[in-house]
Amino acid sequence: MKVVYAGTPDFAVPPLHALVQAGHDVCRVYTQPDRPAGRGRKTAPSPVKKAAESLGLPLRQPASLRDDETQSSLRSLDADVMVVVAYGLILPPAVLDIPRMGCINIHASLLPRWRGAAPIQRAILAGDSQTGVSLMRMDTGLDTGPVLTTATLSLHGDETAQTVHDALAKLGAEALPDCLTGLADGSLRAEPQPAEGSTYAPKLDKQEARIDWTQEAATIHRAIRAFNPWPVAHSPLDGEVTRIWSARLGPAKLHHGAPGEIIAATDEGLIVACGNGALTITELQFPGKRRMAAGEAARGRALAGKRFSSLEA
Repeated sequence: MKVVYAGTPDFAVPPLHALVQAGHDVCRVYTQPDRPAGRGRKTAPSPVKKAAESLGLPLRQPASLRDDETQSSLRSLDADVMVVVAYGLILPPAVLDIPRMGCINIHASLLPRWRGAAPIQRAILAGDSQTGVSLMRMDTGLDTGPVLTTATLSLHGDETAQTVHDALAKLGAEALPDCLTGLADGSLRAEPQPAEGSTYAPKLDKQEARIDWTQEAATIHRAIRAFNPWPVAHSPLDGEVTRIWSARLGPAKLHHGAPGEIIAATDEGLIVACGNGALTITELQFPGKRRMAAGEAARGRALAGKRFSSLEA
């Protein structure tokens, strides 16, 4: 098939490789313009741009797909289908109608659950037992198009947003070639999304990552995992905002402590009281310092008895 591909971040790289490996003619790749990134804020190419260049694929980086010239150029390709994966730019209705078989999107949830910008993090925050990818025909709505196929990933309560991201990127890449084959030979039909079960996954806000220690330990544990690697769960300690990268639930038996109080600092980590239950912080990062095992931090500072607080405190 003659395929146009549109994607930008790491999540969109494996499906692009899958298309090439399956022998499809990727006639053009679209990705967002180079943007400042990292501490130095130097202009950097997107992961998809780097992948496309390494594969020798034609590349375009328009700031928008709304102008007539960009749409005319896309139309001139006479593509069978356009595959869109975390592109980050809105596709206007005129673009959706250009490819002969329309536009296909890989979305990181089992639709209609978690439509929107942050489906991976929202699934972890909600304590979902499974998530997955949905390959759908794009329409003018927000992740509302009919679904061609899905692939499911079980969640066991120890995943981070990064590990789920990587697993779903692989699932999407594996499902894409067969999806396009079924689309081409007519064996695969898109099914409308059910009216019930729809939830929205809004974009993450840094303020969400501030830990509220009055919550249950399980709720805080989900937040720490959901916000790794960004924006990273955090809480003030000794007046400095400390980033908390990982933790585990427990111990089950805990002497009484106020929410946020460090009950014990051991080689295993920092045991912190929550509104209900406790967490053992296993990896953290003090301001201006590297990430470190919490046990290492416990050996270097007198932390037992101190208390994480809210930002307002």
